[in-house]
Amino acid sequence: MIKLEGFRNPHTPNWPGLLANLARKGTPDRVYHMELFHDPEVQDALCERFAIRPKLPRDHKFAGYERMALVNRLVGWDYVCIWPGGLGFEFHNATVDDVGDLKRTSGRTFRDEHTGPISSWEDFKKFKWPDPTSPEVTAPFEWCSQHIPEDMALVAFTGHICEELSWLFGFETLCFLLYDQPDLVQAVADKLFAMYDVAVARMLQFPRVKMVWATDDMGYRTGTLIGPKEMRHYVLKTHKRLAALSHAAGRPYLLHSCGNLTDIIDDLIDDVKIDAKHSFEDTIEDVRQAKNTYGRRIAMIGGLDVDFLCRSDEQAIRGRVRDTLDKCLPGGGYCLGTGNSVANYIPLDNYLAMVDEGMLYGR
Repeated sequence: MIKLEGFRNPHTPNWPGLLANLARKGTPDRVYHMELFHDPEVQDALCERFAIRPKLPRDHKFAGYERMALVNRLVGWDYVCIWPGGLGFEFHNATVDDVGDLKRTSGRTFRDEHTGPISSWEDFKKFKWPDPTSPEVTAPFEWCSQHIPEDMALVAFTGHICEELSWLFGFETLCFLLYDQPDLVQAVADKLFAMYDVAVARMLQFPRVKMVWATDDMGYRTGTLIGPKEMRHYVLKTHKRLAALSHAAGRPYLLHSCGNLTDIIDDLIDDVKIDAKHSFEDTIEDVRQAKNTYGRRIAMIGGLDVDFLCRSDEQAIRGRVRDTLDKCLPGGGYCLGTGNSVANYIPLDNYLAMVDEGMLYGR
């Protein structure tokens, strides 16, 4: 078990400082940590190691948010991420054995890339869409506004536009339909636009929601999932609307997206007007290099490559954290974190070494 010097002083959240850092208002007085989430198995392991004891029973509807707040505070976060309720779909999935260090017994689930619940106009007409006006959508925000400690911000998760297009059709089917039945693709895109337009407006009515974080994988290693032209037409239009809603309410609009977005990064910055980008993979783009390109125009989050974290020793991880902060922290606009999320296959000590070094940096 590694020695954790940075954890000796309990973290005091400072979400106004986090917002100022994301707005690039100068070099921050400390390192800010940001991630999408911890896998549930990682949360369990952290609770066990650090003797965290949530009060709510595990089967309580919102027990996950109480546990999230406790774990997030432990590892230096200033916020809790909230998923809207009632906006889920039943996709076609496949499950394989999980071989991570913190293995989940139910296996790891992936979307079926071949088919989805919609493949024809007949499917579309019968499909039951979630109701964005349902009380269920805002129920998590209502509970968290009352029960999450006041010194932590709430972050609204939303905007799976490209992902849900590919999941509702199946990625393979979507590629065919873009040429064979673009009107059907447009109809589904319009439904997603309308759903998120209403839902995000409702989320922004909660004063404790301080930012909106769209989580929408748009690419793979060498390019966007669909052509840049199609991406602008079917996907970025909705993100532009959601960013406008966020900005009108005085909140930044962050984007998590895996993949190579080179062909649309200017669209995202200049047209959609995202305030920060998350998800960096060394084989696509090193965050230390991106800081000197579009990192001068928006904030950047994370960048400690997940594969690197899985394979490296403590000394290498701590060295890379220091080098990344040396290059990315000056002037603000950078938050330390993994390149994607805290997955259950990242060795826990390796993740903690990254966090600990960030806590020690500059002291």
